Amino acid sequence: MSFPVSRQAAALSLAFAAAASAHADPIPDTVIVTANRTPQRAEDVIADTVVISSEDIARAGAGSVADVLRRQRGIEISRNGGAGTNTTVFLRGANSNQVVVLVDGVRIGSATTGAASWNAIPLSAIDHIEIVYGPLSSVYGADAIGGVVQIFTKKSEGAPMFSASAGGGSYGTNQYDASVHGSTGGTHGVTYALSGAHEESDGFSSTRPGSSSYNADDDGYTRNSVNGRIALRLAEGHEIGAQFMQSRLNAQYDSGKSAFDTHNIQELDSYSVFLNDRFLPNWRSSVQVARSEDKLGSFTSTAPSGATQLNTRQDEFTWQNTFDIAGDTLQVLAGHRKEKVLSSAIADINRTRITNSVAASYDLRRGSHLLDVSARNDHSEYGGKTTGAVGYGYELTQDLRATASYGTSFRAPTFNELYYPGYGLTSNKPERGRNAEVGVQYRVAGVDLQANYYRNRLTDMIVSVTPCPGRPNGSCAYNVDHALLEGLTLAADTRIGNLDLRASADLQDPRDETTGKQLARRARRHASVAADYTVGAVETGVELQASGRRFDDAANTNRLGGYGLLNLYTTWHMTRDWSLLVRVDNAADKRYDLARNYGTSGRTWFAGIQYGSH
Repeated sequence: MSFPVSRQAAALSLAFAAAASAHADPIPDTVIVTANRTPQRAEDVIADTVVISSEDIARAGAGSVADVLRRQRGIEISRNGGAGTNTTVFLRGANSNQVVVLVDGVRIGSATTGAASWNAIPLSAIDHIEIVYGPLSSVYGADAIGGVVQIFTKKSEGAPMFSASAGGGSYGTNQYDASVHGSTGGTHGVTYALSGAHEESDGFSSTRPGSSSYNADDDGYTRNSVNGRIALRLAEGHEIGAQFMQSRLNAQYDSGKSAFDTHNIQELDSYSVFLNDRFLPNWRSSVQVARSEDKLGSFTSTAPSGATQLNTRQDEFTWQNTFDIAGDTLQVLAGHRKEKVLSSAIADINRTRITNSVAASYDLRRGSHLLDVSARNDHSEYGGKTTGAVGYGYELTQDLRATASYGTSFRAPTFNELYYPGYGLTSNKPERGRNAEVGVQYRVAGVDLQANYYRNRLTDMIVSVTPCPGRPNGSCAYNVDHALLEGLTLAADTRIGNLDLRASADLQDPRDETTGKQLARRARRHASVAADYTVGAVETGVELQASGRRFDDAANTNRLGGYGLLNLYTTWHMTRDWSLLVRVDNAADKRYDLARNYGTSGRTWFAGIQYGSH
């Protein structure tokens, strides 16, 4: 494979960390939950992972979840206008519907498109985010081809604490949020958390001249959200609780020069009840009953036909048992998921699909050796699908580790690909993936250097084809293509005194092997560099994001140019409880495209003040 970035240029993204290793401060230990559905030290996780901390999210200001994700390695986004419009997140070149998204362990996403509604997720509700790269179908089932993104909402223990923030900025953006969390002591203690937020923006035109939907008016949005969690300690080792998140987004978009204010109302809700028990010192049981809903209302005119509603629902039951066996971990899981679609306009996709699953995994550590083995069977209307994965890690020295893994995955056809009138085919089969990966990681004295090479081959990929087999006119979704998601990811992270430095570079080749074309809206190279410097109570940072050229279409006829974005921010911790944030995104006022004929923001600023009791 030949990558479109020179080895010398890629190496520059790592050089500063190696040069500083002798003077770097230690990097604190990190715990990862998502990789194996149970808490693990980062050094014991074989898969490539990233944790976006609460500090990273606080520095984002009024940005969206997608904007925070795009600063991480292996991630690109596409968006049809501003932060309130339809957003796609690509993970290692995989489509949005090839990535599983969880909120506090609850799977979210639309059953009709197969993708999460990123624009409806409230950034203010999030405590931290874990990203696990590579196939995880053997752990999470269908759709985990490119990886898994898990969002953890705010929660806490200890004395009651209150926090609030308010801010404003470009395009008439205003943001307010408040939260309270804490716990009560005693044998039957209660932990609780409750947050609410409001965000609004006048926005900018979601389209540009040249689009058939162009309208020069501004397209703004309003997002209101609330989330909470409560848990009761029944006895030592036994806990019952519930959690929820609700978000409502009202976002304008362009649909030609109509006098009517065309807009979508998107509602994203998730609820769960859980029971965690430690029946024996080496046996932990977790039961979760959950529901997530994705509701989309589209309004294009005052006529009855101008309003359509499309609701999807997922109900899940999961029973997970974890056994500690002489330092090893055995996990056994059973699951049941029911997907349902209800549309006011498209009766053909008003369907239900049930998936029953069983899975098992085994993790061990023997001296310098790490081994993960997992397998899962998911049975639905498309039959049974068995996936598996094995990962091995070896510590060459105390500071240097090498890993290798192989895993299979699949994506279930969406309801649109199966039943949408004139487009879906009930004969469509699940997509299948086979991923091989090797990596090396060097950690010493606060320096973290990583390199991961992956090769993920997809078969029976579902694409739109014209003419459609058996239909002389029009196009349809059809299992016809093969794709290859291949790439090399380099990352570096270090601290030198008061200076934090981070860099990553992705050299990838996401292509449709059937046509030989580059997959739409995915670049063959992208990178980021960031630096934070702290002086007393003031933290100042700079971020640089760069992306190579992409194509807007599968035929590779509409080219999207490469771009570089410069972001600046400063946080002043005025007192123990009060802080002030000022952020400037796209400081150079770069014009760039994430999708053809759709607008992107110019230079923007945001200033906010935050209070948090301690």
